[in-house]
Formats: sequence, structure tokens, C-alpha cells
Amino acid sequence: MALGRGLGEILSEVEEAYEKDLSDIDSFELESQGAKVEDILVESITPNPFQPRKHFDEQALKELSESIARYGLLQPIVVIEKQDGYLLIAGERRLRAHKLAKISSIKAIIADVDIDEIRLRELALLENIQRENLNAIELANSYAELIDVHKITHDELSSIVHKSRSQITNTMRLLSLSPYVQEKLIEGKISQGHAKVLVGLDEAKQKVVINSVIGQKLSVRDTENMVKNYKESKSTTQSSQPSKNIVSPYAEECKEKIPYKHKLKSKSIEIYFENEKEIEAFLKAIENLH
Repeated sequence: MALGRGLGEILSEVEEAYEKDLSDIDSFELESQGAKVEDILVESITPNPFQPRKHFDEQALKELSESIARYGLLQPIVVIEKQDGYLLIAGERRLRAHKLAKISSIKAIIADVDIDEIRLRELALLENIQRENLNAIELANSYAELIDVHKITHDELSSIVHKSRSQITNTMRLLSLSPYVQEKLIEGKISQGHAKVLVGLDEAKQKVVINSVIGQKLSVRDTENMVKNYKESKSTTQSSQPSKNIVSPYAEECKEKIPYKHKLKSKSIEIYFENEKEIEAFLKAIENLH
């Protein structure tokens, strides 16, 4: 995956901003790299339209807002300057918290780099993945989008986002779950452990299991046992059902057209030969069919 030029530099600045208090950031060093730290008006900032994160915990936002109001912002957001203001690159929660606290300005790293839509989408996805701010479904969709946009494998994505291949694959499997299960996972009613147990079940059964998990407060182990028992019960039921006989309706026709001793089974016909001549005649008859 070839990330756009400038993207890596911005991500490095984001990492630096997260690792240090604002007072420790060397503004001169950032400016030499084409970026600067300034107070800018909150109302002048436009959110990233490709932000993959759709669900924000209102209580957590309120707590962050109160913390910022009391202690100030220690980790600046990252923006790029546009003709009509600024475009947010990293720091969606901090920007929302400022708005909630009715603080008119916010500390921001202003990166001097031109970013097209593809790079902007990359940055939104990668920044959220690296910060682990996404719920499991948003994360799965982010992985899927990066793989689709850049036509890369799970192994290649693993090396980019620094997550194991199995973690990526298992997370993306959640997208095969029914919308009902995905919604409960997003709402935090069930854990990712609960959800992954349901992969492979039909939609109706997924709903039954999830309602049981929520109603009875089942653990992941309880859920695993419930699904296991269901699968074993289903397998036993299927094996106990008589096999449909598809040959018997043709019994009379077989009797007329097969000049050899034969026996009809539910899905096959056994032919018995008296000697080698009958075998040779049978093979010749098959050959003449071509």
C-alpha cells in the first residue's frame, strides 16, 4: 500500500502530539517540518467527511469536556488550512468536547500539506485504528475499506496498521453478522467475544441467541456452549431425517431399459453382471453414447 506523500509525516506529528503535553512540543521544530501550533476558532473547523467513527459515547464526551474546561487541552488536534477555514485531520472527540464545553478556540497543529480525498480517507481510518477509538464494527468497516481501496491482502494491512493478521480477519468476520447483532455490539449490549461466536448461524438464530445473552446476562463461555448445543442438535436432526429417494420414481423405466440385474437405492443404481461379456457389452453401450 503506497500511502500518499505527506501522510506519514502527519501521522508522526499526531503521534508526537499524543505522547507529549502541549508545553513540551517544540513549535519551531514542527514549523520546520511544515507545521505549526496555533489557537484557532472552533467554528472555523470542518470535520473530516470520511470519519469512520459513527458512535460517540455521550458520557465519555461529557467527561472529556469537563476535563478540558478545567485543565485545558493537553493534546492538540491536527488540521490543514483550507480556503474557507480548516479541515480536521485528527481529534474528532476533542473538537466535539470543546463544542460541548462552549469553548470558542482550540489548540491545533496546522499541517502544511495538500491532501486529496483518498489520502484524507486513509488518514481518518489509520488515525482511528491506531488510536483504537473505533467500536468493533467501525473497525471492521475501516479494515474492509482500506483493503478495498488499495487492493491489498490481510497480511499487507497487518504490517501497515500493526495489528495481527488473525485480529484483522476475525474482526472483519463480524461484518457477516446480521444488522441486529451488529447494532447490539455497537450499543455495547454484547461484547466482541459474544458476537464472534455467532458467525455462521442464520439470522433468526443469531437474534434468539443475542436476546438470551442480553436477557440472561450470559458470559462468552455460556454463549459458546449455547451455540455448540444448537449446532449439535441441528446436526443430529438432519442426520436422523430419512434421505429423499430420487430413484424410485424411475423404477419402471429402469426395468425396461437396463437389460441387467440391478438394484435401486435412494440415490443410486447397482448393476450386477453375470460374466465378462455383459461387462464388455455394457462398456460398449456407454461408448456408443458419445
